[in-house]
This record gives sequence, C-alpha cells and structure tokens, in this order.
Amino acid sequence: MECSFDSKPRWERRKDARPQELLAAAIDLFVERGFAATRLEDVARRAGVTKGTLYLYYTSKEELFKAVVRESIVPFIGEAEHSVAEFDGHSADLLRTVMLSWWSRIGQCKAAGISKLMMAEAGNFPELARFYQEEVTMRGTRMISSMLERGVSRGEFRNVNIPQLTQVLIAPMLMLNTWKYSAVAPCDAHELQPLAFIDAFLDLALHGLLPNVE
Repeated sequence: MECSFDSKPRWERRKDARPQELLAAAIDLFVERGFAATRLEDVARRAGVTKGTLYLYYTSKEELFKAVVRESIVPFIGEAEHSVAEFDGHSADLLRTVMLSWWSRIGQCKAAGISKLMMAEAGNFPELARFYQEEVTMRGTRMISSMLERGVSRGEFRNVNIPQLTQVLIAPMLMLNTWKYSAVAPCDAHELQPLAFIDAFLDLALHGLLPNVE
C-alpha cells in the first residue's frame, strides 16, 4: 500500500521535493486540528521550512488545502472513472474493485480524514465547500452512479433507483472514515476492522443488487 505524501527524513530532502513535503505536513495538521485551527506557520514548521518558503508555493491556507485535495483524493477519482469506462467483467466485480481500491489508496491514509473535516467545517468555509463539492463529491457521486447504471443496463443489477442507491452506497464509506478519526465512535473503535467492514457491506449491497434467479 502506498499513500500520498509519504515523508522522507529531512537529510534526504531536495528543493524540488518541498511542495510534497509541505502537502504532507498540511494534511497531517488539517486532519489532526481541522482547517480553522491549522496555521500556515505550523505547517511550515512541521515541513522543516520557513513560512516564507511555504508562500513561494502556496499563497494562502485555502490554496494549500485545495492542493492537498487535488493531490491526495482527486487522482483516485480519475483512476476510478477510467476503471469504470474500461472494465470488461461483471459489475459486481467492478464495484468490489473500486471500493477496495478506495480503501487502499484513500481509506488507510490521512486523506480519509478530509471528508470528516469537510462535514464539520463546510458551513464556516462556503468557498472551500463549493470547491470540494465540485472536485470530489460530485465526481465521486457520478462515478458510483455510473457503476450502477452499467450494472442495470447489462442486466447484472436489478432495476433500482440509482440516485438514491448511490447515496446508500456512499454513506457507509463516509461513516467508516468518521469512525476512524473520531474520539467517540458509535461502536468500539478497537473492534473496527475496515476490510471486514467493507466486505460485509459489499456482501449486503451486492446481494440486494443482484437480480433474482428463478
């Protein structure tokens, strides 16, 4: 498993690596403290550079946050969209592949905490909320809907209410993120096994989606 923004020791740093190091520091602090409480000087300090150096790459905290999202989450959505377009097999296998890839690429990394941050702070930062809605939420929703549409059109899924079922599929994955980064979770966090959770969720969803065979 390879997460975005894996940090290297300071003695291995090169000037051309600084943007990635700043993004790595930023995502750590955004997820730990939230957007409002994160200060640019703290990001610079954690990255091992001056605040002036940070401003050479990112002119504001908002631009830094957008860069974090575009580097850590948006590429996965693009890859998932490509997978949906190119996949040759059964739609149930496609759905499983995309969900497990999400966990490998996003769920196991700090990027998973961004969705919880946005749910908590979107009301106070409407411009960032619009950005996240356009570049992550809407694209992700369309991608999941396209998998359902594919399955229905091929007779691999029942004829379901696609907009509503899309939200039903998204909700448990968002809750998994929330549990991971919540001090108080609705279940015992020590008993939470993400891969088992995803497998149980897919088992429930797919057995509800697959057409009846008489």
